[in-house]
Amino acid sequence: MPNAENESRSIASTFIIVGFETVREIELLLFSLFTGMYILTVGAHVLVITLVAVDKRLHKPMYLLLANFSMLEVLYTTVTVPKMLDALLTRHKEISSPSCLAQFYFLFGFGAAENCLLAVMAYDRYIAICKPLHYTMSMTGRTSISLALGAWVGGLLAAFPPAVWISSLKFCFPNYIDHFFCDYAPLLKLSCEETSAGEFAFMVMSWSVILGCFFLIMVSYTLIISAVLRIPSSAGQKKAFSTCASHLAVVSIFYGTVIFMYIRPTSHIRFSLDKVISVFYCVVTPLMNPIIYCLRNQEVKGAVVKTLRMLAKNENDFALRARVAKNINFLENRKD
Repeated sequence: MPNAENESRSIASTFIIVGFETVREIELLLFSLFTGMYILTVGAHVLVITLVAVDKRLHKPMYLLLANFSMLEVLYTTVTVPKMLDALLTRHKEISSPSCLAQFYFLFGFGAAENCLLAVMAYDRYIAICKPLHYTMSMTGRTSISLALGAWVGGLLAAFPPAVWISSLKFCFPNYIDHFFCDYAPLLKLSCEETSAGEFAFMVMSWSVILGCFFLIMVSYTLIISAVLRIPSSAGQKKAFSTCASHLAVVSIFYGTVIFMYIRPTSHIRFSLDKVISVFYCVVTPLMNPIIYCLRNQEVKGAVVKTLRMLAKNENDFALRARVAKNINFLENRKD
């Protein structure tokens, strides 16, 4: 019979995701809350993707990039939220090692792709505001597709080396991941091996992707602000700022949480605080982003109003038509 020391060093092939340890009533409340937010998030992003696909007014590089961003947001939340909801509802918290590693890879791959795509979107706004006469030549449909594809490929490639390295590690019991998904730091904590070299490599990769893209975005907006301030009329300045206000708001929210989470050493981390921050960028932020774009962008808002009018025109139910008309009035009367 193995002694306690040998058992503690035995190799784990599955993990237990601790998640939110609380009373059953709170778990069910969180399940209901997160389920509603997840459905709204997916629905809102699918709406954005559909609007860009069907409305000819949105067949522009800016909105093609926005549709790609919405697709990434849907995939990013789907990697983590369904498993979290299953654990809250059924209390089935076990996850196999391959599933855990796949979750880790796609979470960081899609996250890195979002970083790259936000930098591409900032470049698009820079060309539109600072070099408007060259915009149609510089940002063609083919160019925007190539840049979006580059963001996807770059993000997935950036996540590949750390995922391969983690897959080569051996993990010991107790096999509890103190998080609601397979995050990097909790996985390292379970490793039976020395991980300082890999931890440093991951930190360098994270800094390169996150801070590199953030630096490019800040350079773009520095040039944008400088160009806008040279516009003689206040009306012209306001119009120029309005074209990038939505993107700047999304960037601020996104990097406010991501920099806190990953631009730091992974040792001595308070996972309880990380769970709260992770809920914000995995659940709350993806829900806020399409709302920001729809309510602050006149063309997207116009496409939503057009779609609602078509629904109202084709709908026979009087009460539903009245609700649709109320939503149209809200969107049309809302001031940015």
